[in-house]
Amino acid sequence: MKPDNQISIPDKIVAATNAISENPGAEIRDQLISLITELINSDFHALVQLLYRIDVDEKKLKLLLKQHEGTDSSSIIADLIIKRQLQKIATKKQFSGKEKPGLDDSW
Repeated sequence: MKPDNQISIPDKIVAATNAISENPGAEIRDQLISLITELINSDFHALVQLLYRIDVDEKKLKLLLKQHEGTDSSSIIADLIIKRQLQKIATKKQFSGKEKPGLDDSW
């Protein structure tokens, strides 16, 4: 395993994203904003790939960036990442409570 200072920025963002709970705090948002800003400045292509990997809606991102031109783009991206992760948590919670099919219902 790599030491913490050798972990790539996208991997740090994924780790922070995976640490999001149902009630994410401002600390995670601030951490994401900082990492996203660093990635925008150092490797924009990696950021695009990361947003695809996390499954952030590209059309929604473009619309929000256009609507909020004076706003820091890192904060907009961080908010979308958090929102997407919360959607994933809600979906997982919704389907984890379902009963498993019986023997007659399974293939």
